[in-house]
Amino acid sequence: MRCLTLDEVAWAAQVACILEVSADKPGNVTRYRDFADLGFEELLLSAVAIGPALREANAAPVGRTILRAIRDTQRFVATNTNLGIVLLFIPLAKAYGPGDLRKRLSEVLASLTVDDARMAYEAIRLARPGGMGKTEQHDIHEERGDATLTEAMWEARDRDSIAREYVTDYEITFELGYPSLMECWEQSRNLIDSIVQTYLAILANVPDTLISRKHGPAVAREVSLRAGRAMELGGVFSEHGREAVRELDIHLRREDRPLNPGTTADLTASSIVVALLQGGLYGMFAGQCRGDD
Repeated sequence: MRCLTLDEVAWAAQVACILEVSADKPGNVTRYRDFADLGFEELLLSAVAIGPALREANAAPVGRTILRAIRDTQRFVATNTNLGIVLLFIPLAKAYGPGDLRKRLSEVLASLTVDDARMAYEAIRLARPGGMGKTEQHDIHEERGDATLTEAMWEARDRDSIAREYVTDYEITFELGYPSLMECWEQSRNLIDSIVQTYLAILANVPDTLISRKHGPAVAREVSLRAGRAMELGGVFSEHGREAVRELDIHLRREDRPLNPGTTADLTASSIVVALLQGGLYGMFAGQCRGDD
Protein backbone atom coordinates (compact mmCIF):
# COMPACT_ATOMS: atom_id res chain seq x y z
CA MET A 1 0.00 0.00 0.00
CA ARG A 2 1.36 3.42 -0.95
CA CYS A 3 1.90 6.05 1.72
CA LEU A 4 -0.64 8.84 1.85
CA THR A 5 0.37 12.35 0.90
CA LEU A 6 0.36 15.11 3.52
CA ASP A 7 -2.93 16.35 2.08
CA GLU A 8 -4.43 12.87 2.41
CA VAL A 9 -3.30 12.58 6.03
CA ALA A 10 -5.08 15.86 6.79
CA TRP A 11 -8.16 14.69 4.89
CA ALA A 12 -8.18 11.45 6.90
CA ALA A 13 -8.31 13.48 10.11
CA GLN A 14 -11.06 15.75 8.82
CA VAL A 15 -13.09 12.82 7.45
CA ALA A 16 -12.75 11.00 10.79
CA CYS A 17 -14.18 14.02 12.61
CA ILE A 18 -17.10 14.28 10.19
CA LEU A 19 -17.90 10.57 10.34
CA GLU A 20 -17.71 10.49 14.13
CA VAL A 21 -20.15 13.36 14.63
CA SER A 22 -22.44 12.08 11.84
CA ALA A 23 -22.96 8.75 13.60
CA ASP A 24 -25.99 8.76 15.91
CA LYS A 25 -24.09 7.88 19.08
CA PRO A 26 -26.05 7.88 22.36
CA GLY A 27 -25.43 10.91 24.54
CA ASN A 28 -23.36 12.93 22.03
CA VAL A 29 -23.98 15.76 19.60
CA THR A 30 -24.95 14.15 16.29
CA ARG A 31 -26.49 15.38 13.04
CA TYR A 32 -29.89 14.78 14.68
CA ARG A 33 -29.19 16.06 18.21
CA ASP A 34 -27.50 19.24 19.48
CA PHE A 35 -26.55 20.31 22.98
CA ALA A 36 -27.79 23.60 24.37
CA ASP A 37 -24.32 25.12 24.02
CA LEU A 38 -22.93 23.09 21.11
CA GLY A 39 -24.33 22.17 17.71
CA PHE A 40 -23.57 19.81 14.86
CA GLU A 41 -22.50 22.67 12.59
CA GLU A 42 -19.83 23.82 15.08
CA LEU A 43 -18.29 20.36 15.04
CA LEU A 44 -18.24 20.34 11.25
CA LEU A 45 -16.52 23.73 11.25
CA SER A 46 -13.99 22.38 13.73
CA ALA A 47 -13.24 19.48 11.39
CA VAL A 48 -12.43 22.00 8.66
CA ALA A 49 -10.33 24.11 11.04
CA ILE A 50 -7.78 21.43 11.95
CA GLY A 51 -6.85 20.67 8.34
CA PRO A 52 -3.92 23.09 7.92
CA ALA A 53 -2.25 22.01 11.18
CA LEU A 54 -2.64 18.32 10.35
CA ARG A 55 -1.19 18.92 6.89
CA GLU A 56 2.07 20.10 8.48
CA ALA A 57 2.12 17.79 11.51
CA ASN A 58 4.81 15.55 10.07
CA ALA A 59 7.35 18.37 10.01
CA ALA A 60 6.44 20.34 13.15
CA PRO A 61 6.77 19.59 16.89
CA VAL A 62 3.70 17.92 18.39
CA GLY A 63 3.02 20.65 20.93
CA ARG A 64 3.24 23.42 18.37
CA THR A 65 0.83 21.59 16.07
CA ILE A 66 -1.64 21.00 18.91
CA LEU A 67 -1.57 24.70 19.77
CA ARG A 68 -2.02 25.72 16.14
CA ALA A 69 -4.98 23.38 15.69
CA ILE A 70 -6.74 24.80 18.75
CA ARG A 71 -6.01 28.39 17.72
CA ASP A 72 -7.33 27.69 14.22
CA THR A 73 -10.45 26.07 15.68
CA GLN A 74 -11.15 29.15 17.74
CA ARG A 75 -11.30 31.20 14.55
CA PHE A 76 -14.49 29.25 13.74
CA VAL A 77 -16.12 28.42 17.09
CA ALA A 78 -16.32 29.96 20.55
CA THR A 79 -16.35 26.80 22.68
CA ASN A 80 -14.25 23.67 23.15
CA THR A 81 -15.26 21.32 20.35
CA ASN A 82 -12.20 19.20 19.64
CA LEU A 83 -9.41 19.38 22.24
CA GLY A 84 -9.47 15.63 22.88
CA ILE A 85 -9.50 14.83 19.17
CA VAL A 86 -6.61 17.21 18.51
CA LEU A 87 -4.55 15.70 21.34
CA LEU A 88 -5.12 12.23 19.87
CA PHE A 89 -4.78 13.05 16.18
CA ILE A 90 -1.57 15.11 16.17
CA PRO A 91 0.83 12.36 17.35
CA LEU A 92 -0.78 9.95 14.87
CA ALA A 93 -0.28 12.39 12.01
CA LYS A 94 3.29 13.06 13.15
CA ALA A 95 3.98 9.32 13.25
CA TYR A 96 2.42 8.44 9.93
CA GLY A 97 4.83 7.09 7.31
CA PRO A 98 6.35 3.83 6.01
CA GLY A 99 6.28 0.92 8.42
CA ASP A 100 4.15 0.02 11.40
CA LEU A 101 2.05 2.98 12.52
CA ARG A 102 1.89 2.04 16.20
CA LYS A 103 5.64 1.46 16.38
CA ARG A 104 6.28 4.85 14.80
CA LEU A 105 3.73 6.39 17.18
CA SER A 106 5.59 4.90 20.16
CA GLU A 107 8.76 6.62 18.96
CA VAL A 108 6.94 9.95 18.61
CA LEU A 109 5.48 9.71 22.10
CA ALA A 110 8.86 8.78 23.58
CA SER A 111 10.45 11.84 21.97
CA LEU A 112 8.01 14.45 23.30
CA THR A 113 9.69 17.37 25.04
CA VAL A 114 9.17 19.97 27.74
CA ASP A 115 8.37 22.49 24.99
CA ASP A 116 5.68 20.11 23.68
CA ALA A 117 4.17 20.08 27.17
CA ARG A 118 4.30 23.85 27.49
CA MET A 119 2.52 24.42 24.17
CA ALA A 120 -0.02 21.65 24.80
CA TYR A 121 -0.88 23.20 28.17
CA GLU A 122 -1.35 26.55 26.46
CA ALA A 123 -3.73 24.87 24.02
CA ILE A 124 -5.67 23.31 26.89
CA ARG A 125 -6.01 26.68 28.59
CA LEU A 126 -7.27 28.21 25.34
CA ALA A 127 -9.82 25.42 24.82
CA ARG A 128 -11.09 25.62 28.43
CA PRO A 129 -12.39 22.04 28.62
CA GLY A 130 -15.28 21.34 30.94
CA GLY A 131 -15.45 18.84 33.75
CA MET A 132 -12.16 19.78 35.35
CA GLY A 133 -11.86 19.65 39.12
CA LYS A 134 -9.56 21.70 41.31
CA THR A 135 -6.63 19.35 40.85
CA GLU A 136 -6.79 19.47 37.08
CA GLN A 137 -7.29 23.24 37.04
CA HIS A 138 -4.21 23.61 39.23
CA ASP A 139 -2.25 21.30 36.94
CA ILE A 140 -3.15 23.40 33.89
CA HIS A 141 -2.13 26.74 35.38
CA GLU A 142 0.87 25.47 37.37
CA GLU A 143 2.32 22.77 35.15
CA ARG A 144 5.76 21.41 35.98
CA GLY A 145 8.36 23.25 33.95
CA ASP A 146 10.61 20.19 33.75
CA ALA A 147 8.01 17.63 32.59
CA THR A 148 7.77 16.40 29.03
CA LEU A 149 4.32 16.04 27.53
CA THR A 150 4.41 12.27 28.02
CA GLU A 151 5.43 12.71 31.67
CA ALA A 152 2.58 15.16 32.18
CA MET A 153 0.18 12.66 30.62
CA TRP A 154 1.50 9.94 32.93
CA GLU A 155 0.46 12.02 35.93
CA ALA A 156 -3.07 12.41 34.48
CA ARG A 157 -3.47 8.83 33.19
CA ASP A 158 -5.84 7.63 35.94
CA ARG A 159 -8.33 10.47 35.49
CA ASP A 160 -8.24 10.92 31.72
CA SER A 161 -8.33 8.22 29.04
CA ILE A 162 -6.66 10.47 26.46
CA ALA A 163 -3.70 10.95 28.79
CA ARG A 164 -3.69 7.17 29.26
CA GLU A 165 -3.38 6.73 25.48
CA TYR A 166 -0.16 8.77 25.51
CA VAL A 167 1.49 6.41 27.99
CA THR A 168 0.19 3.12 26.52
CA ASP A 169 0.94 3.78 22.84
CA TYR A 170 -2.80 4.28 22.27
CA GLU A 171 -3.89 0.97 23.78
CA ILE A 172 -7.62 1.74 23.62
CA THR A 173 -7.41 2.94 20.02
CA PHE A 174 -5.28 0.11 18.64
CA GLU A 175 -6.47 -2.83 20.76
CA LEU A 176 -10.16 -2.06 21.18
CA GLY A 177 -11.55 0.71 18.97
CA TYR A 178 -9.80 0.09 15.67
CA PRO A 179 -10.27 -3.72 15.71
CA SER A 180 -13.94 -3.29 16.65
CA LEU A 181 -14.49 -0.83 13.82
CA MET A 182 -12.87 -3.04 11.21
CA GLU A 183 -14.68 -6.18 12.41
CA CYS A 184 -18.05 -4.42 12.29
CA TRP A 185 -17.31 -2.98 8.86
CA GLU A 186 -16.23 -6.34 7.44
CA GLN A 187 -19.40 -7.99 8.74
CA SER A 188 -21.95 -5.27 7.95
CA ARG A 189 -20.54 -2.99 5.24
CA ASN A 190 -22.45 -0.23 7.05
CA LEU A 191 -19.95 2.37 8.17
CA ILE A 192 -22.22 4.55 10.31
CA ASP A 193 -23.57 1.57 12.27
CA SER A 194 -20.01 0.27 12.62
CA ILE A 195 -18.94 3.58 14.17
CA VAL A 196 -21.82 3.52 16.67
CA GLN A 197 -21.03 -0.10 17.58
CA THR A 198 -17.36 0.81 18.08
CA TYR A 199 -18.39 3.66 20.35
CA LEU A 200 -20.53 1.27 22.40
CA ALA A 201 -17.66 -1.22 22.63
CA ILE A 202 -15.30 1.44 23.95
CA LEU A 203 -17.89 2.82 26.37
CA ALA A 204 -18.72 -0.64 27.67
CA ASN A 205 -15.08 -1.46 28.38
CA VAL A 206 -13.65 1.94 29.39
CA PRO A 207 -15.72 4.12 31.74
CA ASP A 208 -15.88 7.59 30.25
CA THR A 209 -13.51 9.92 32.07
CA LEU A 210 -15.43 13.09 31.16
CA ILE A 211 -18.48 11.65 32.91
CA SER A 212 -16.27 10.48 35.76
CA ARG A 213 -14.77 13.94 36.30
CA LYS A 214 -18.15 15.66 36.17
CA HIS A 215 -20.31 13.15 38.03
CA GLY A 216 -18.01 10.65 39.72
CA PRO A 217 -16.58 7.24 38.83
CA ALA A 218 -19.65 5.33 40.04
CA VAL A 219 -21.85 7.12 37.50
CA ALA A 220 -19.31 6.46 34.74
CA ARG A 221 -19.21 2.75 35.61
CA GLU A 222 -23.02 2.56 35.59
CA VAL A 223 -23.09 4.08 32.08
CA SER A 224 -20.54 1.49 30.97
CA LEU A 225 -22.74 -1.29 32.36
CA ARG A 226 -25.70 0.04 30.35
CA ALA A 227 -23.56 0.14 27.21
CA GLY A 228 -22.38 -3.40 27.93
CA ARG A 229 -25.97 -4.64 28.20
CA ALA A 230 -26.78 -3.04 24.85
CA MET A 231 -23.76 -4.79 23.33
CA GLU A 232 -24.83 -8.13 24.79
CA LEU A 233 -28.15 -7.71 22.95
CA GLY A 234 -26.34 -7.05 19.66
CA GLY A 235 -26.00 -3.28 19.82
CA VAL A 236 -27.08 -1.51 16.64
CA PHE A 237 -27.06 -4.78 14.73
CA SER A 238 -30.16 -6.29 16.39
CA GLU A 239 -33.68 -5.12 17.15
CA HIS A 240 -33.36 -5.65 20.91
CA GLY A 241 -29.91 -4.08 20.89
CA ARG A 242 -31.15 -0.98 19.09
CA GLU A 243 -33.91 -0.61 21.66
CA ALA A 244 -31.30 -0.80 24.43
CA VAL A 245 -29.21 1.84 22.63
CA ARG A 246 -32.27 4.12 22.44
CA GLU A 247 -32.87 3.63 26.16
CA LEU A 248 -29.21 4.44 26.86
CA ASP A 249 -29.53 7.63 24.80
CA ILE A 250 -32.63 8.70 26.77
CA HIS A 251 -30.81 7.99 30.03
CA LEU A 252 -27.78 10.04 28.99
CA ARG A 253 -29.87 13.00 27.80
CA ARG A 254 -31.96 13.40 30.96
CA GLU A 255 -32.57 17.11 31.47
CA ASP A 256 -31.95 16.94 35.21
CA ARG A 257 -28.49 15.33 34.75
CA PRO A 258 -27.20 15.08 31.18
CA LEU A 259 -24.26 12.71 30.81
CA ASN A 260 -22.01 13.22 27.79
CA PRO A 261 -19.51 10.40 27.04
CA GLY A 262 -17.29 12.92 25.29
CA THR A 263 -14.01 11.10 25.87
CA THR A 264 -15.50 7.98 24.31
CA ALA A 265 -16.41 10.02 21.23
CA ASP A 266 -12.80 11.23 20.98
CA LEU A 267 -11.48 7.67 21.24
CA THR A 268 -13.95 6.60 18.55
CA ALA A 269 -12.64 9.35 16.27
CA SER A 270 -9.09 8.16 16.96
CA SER A 271 -10.09 4.64 15.94
CA ILE A 272 -11.59 5.96 12.69
CA VAL A 273 -8.50 7.95 11.77
CA VAL A 274 -6.27 4.93 12.38
CA ALA A 275 -8.46 2.89 10.04
CA LEU A 276 -8.17 5.61 7.40
CA LEU A 277 -4.41 5.98 7.79
CA GLN A 278 -3.91 2.23 7.58
CA GLY A 279 -6.03 1.96 4.46
CA GLY A 280 -8.80 -0.12 5.93
CA LEU A 281 -11.59 2.32 5.11
CA TYR A 282 -10.44 4.01 1.92
CA GLY A 283 -12.41 3.11 -1.17
CA MET A 284 -15.71 2.84 0.68
CA PHE A 285 -16.97 6.35 0.08
CA ALA A 286 -18.59 5.69 -3.30
CA GLY A 287 -22.09 4.99 -2.00
CA GLN A 288 -21.08 2.30 0.48
CA CYS A 289 -21.00 4.19 3.78
CA ARG A 290 -24.60 3.29 4.65
CA GLY A 291 -24.58 -0.26 3.43
CA ASP A 292 -27.82 -1.28 1.69
CA ASP A 293 -30.02 1.20 3.58
